[in-house]
Amino acid sequence: MKLRILPQGLLKESKKRKKILFKDTTFTKKVISSIPALWLLLFFVFPLLIIFKISFSKAVFDMPPFSEIFYNLGNYMLEVKICLQNYVKILRDYYYLKALINSLTLGISAVIFCLMIGYPMAYGIYNAKQNIKTVLLLLVTLSFWTSSLIRVYSWINFLSIHGTLNSALMNIGIINEPIQFLGTYPIVCLGMVGCYLPFMIFPIYAILERVDRSYIEAALDLGYKPTKVFWTITIPLTKQGIISGSLLVFATSAGEFVVPELLGGANTITLGRILWSEFFSNLDWPMACALSIFMMVIVVLPVLIMQKKTT
Repeated sequence: MKLRILPQGLLKESKKRKKILFKDTTFTKKVISSIPALWLLLFFVFPLLIIFKISFSKAVFDMPPFSEIFYNLGNYMLEVKICLQNYVKILRDYYYLKALINSLTLGISAVIFCLMIGYPMAYGIYNAKQNIKTVLLLLVTLSFWTSSLIRVYSWINFLSIHGTLNSALMNIGIINEPIQFLGTYPIVCLGMVGCYLPFMIFPIYAILERVDRSYIEAALDLGYKPTKVFWTITIPLTKQGIISGSLLVFATSAGEFVVPELLGGANTITLGRILWSEFFSNLDWPMACALSIFMMVIVVLPVLIMQKKTT
């Protein structure tokens, strides 16, 4: 076997080409990776900073309806007037605290019911045959093909006083008078479960597809009952999917506005409804921005806690 030795000049030239090629690839990677960062900076960080700034101002009868917090005094002097009244009012006023408790209660309830319904559905799809599995996944995604507003209106048509459910119960003879289903927290929670159930099914199903079936087969061969295998092996292996689905459902349902507005009555006060009222009805943009920051902290904190526990 003969070894081919390159001349010194060709060896140096090949090294230079490798360096140039490596620089080009690293530059291309940096450019491609900077596009999502630039997108987040323009459409998330900057608007969030503007909202954060407005939350420390005062409401005024002007357009825009908030005061400035930075004042130029000349000679490169800058005066900052920060108002913490909006945040203090959120923490002290019972109206906002009640809305916070209602939003958290609805969000946690939606997570519990979505998990109770979504996990068996994801597990059933996982154990189905391949041709049936495709059909079942298609049926789950059908809810995304229609607007959430249309789905909520379908619940109104089904649960109203002259709706389908009351008419069926009266025709059967179970009830003599129609029941007022709308305007209650259980119905609001039902609407949220109907809207956000796929957000729980898909993360759990994705983790189930990655589970090695040899663990389950080995446990069955060792004499474990199927129920014990499910609780001791399947559930722990799919913990990441449960956490991801729960966070998705909680983050979307805790700040929901449409479902409580349409299915809930005047007493179903949530932070999403108050936020819309402060921004559009009362024109109190500083309070609305403070509520937005407050809601974001409430949603982000559980995500950070869960991420810290799972890592």
